Amino acid sequence: MTATTVRAATAATYAAFIGSGFAFASWAARIPQVRDRLDLDSAALGLVLLAIAAGSLLALPLSGPVVTRIGSARTVTAMALLLAIGLTTAAAGAQFGVLPVVVGLFLLGFANGAWDVAMNVQGTVVERHLGRSIMSRFHAGWSLGTVTGALVGAAMVALHVPVAAHLTTVAVVVGVLVPAYARRFVPDQDQTGPGAQDDQPRGSAWAAWREPRTLLIGVFVLTFAFAEGVGNDWISIAAIDGHGVPAAAGTLAFAAFLTAMTVGRWFGPGLLDRYGRVPVVRLLSLVGIAGVALFVFGPTPAYAFAGTLLWGVGTALGFPVGMSAGGDDPRHAAARVSVVASIGYCAFLAGPPAIGFLGRHVTVLRALIVVAVLLGVAALISASVRPLESAPADEETLVA
Repeated sequence: MTATTVRAATAATYAAFIGSGFAFASWAARIPQVRDRLDLDSAALGLVLLAIAAGSLLALPLSGPVVTRIGSARTVTAMALLLAIGLTTAAAGAQFGVLPVVVGLFLLGFANGAWDVAMNVQGTVVERHLGRSIMSRFHAGWSLGTVTGALVGAAMVALHVPVAAHLTTVAVVVGVLVPAYARRFVPDQDQTGPGAQDDQPRGSAWAAWREPRTLLIGVFVLTFAFAEGVGNDWISIAAIDGHGVPAAAGTLAFAAFLTAMTVGRWFGPGLLDRYGRVPVVRLLSLVGIAGVALFVFGPTPAYAFAGTLLWGVGTALGFPVGMSAGGDDPRHAAARVSVVASIGYCAFLAGPPAIGFLGRHVTVLRALIVVAVLLGVAALISASVRPLESAPADEETLVA
């Protein structure tokens, strides 16, 4: 494997992460216009958006066997095209009715779930060839894609560009560019070596669901995904309702959280390479706990704002490190990453309603204490992400 090939695969993996985030945020940016166009109340809109979750939940456990069989490059290519179809269908539904929107969002969720597993598998492959940690930077790329998608969406709203025209254009861009970059992915395994896929027993893609280490990594990822998802959904509301800040300040607190998390993901690889996964994520779990405590119990909004920064930094590396740990052994990377992602993504579904339910009884601000508790669990089980000593090493490790 040449250095040029690995650099090309690295750039292609960034493109996959950025494209995924850009497409998803483009849809999210136009939800208010779709709601108004179809005259949906909050309950009806919630049911429509549930189609995305349903598609993802179906795709995540199936994606392991699929990626194992056809590879991450073909999976990302196919899912980028399916996502483009789903986004176009949802865009058309904004003009013609609810049913096309539901169908389109189901396809979007399904494509996004399988795409997510495949690009994370490729990320672990690139990490092995580079010989250094880089997964968290790929996830920072996803964050960059979401920010770009949101900004473009805001511009489209300001310019009164129709939803259908905007989202169809995004679908075409993603459906063309991402498959073009995916052609530069490196093989998930050495197809001629001892770890070749043909050497694996049939059904091995499902065997990962019975592996204690893989399941524990999944729980580890779930705790960080919960902390990240709750931060995304509730920081602004908790700051406004709990600390009495203006709406604009609540939005700034949310922006601070996203910025801190993105910065942590970009600069985190240096810490991981120098000190190792377990000490870093254990320390960051404690930083996250401190941040949540400061946000919830801080006596003034200034303390709460500082808490959002610590919360963001503390949750930055847990999800990508869990994905790297799931992919340590290239022979079983697809299956294990699929399991880890399936468990972890349950937090993104359970987090918002759980905090909402608790918030009705103890206020949203106090309900956020659950995040600190789960980060404490993450610290206790952080040893699960220790690199596998038996994972096959690359014959040509490249140091960038």
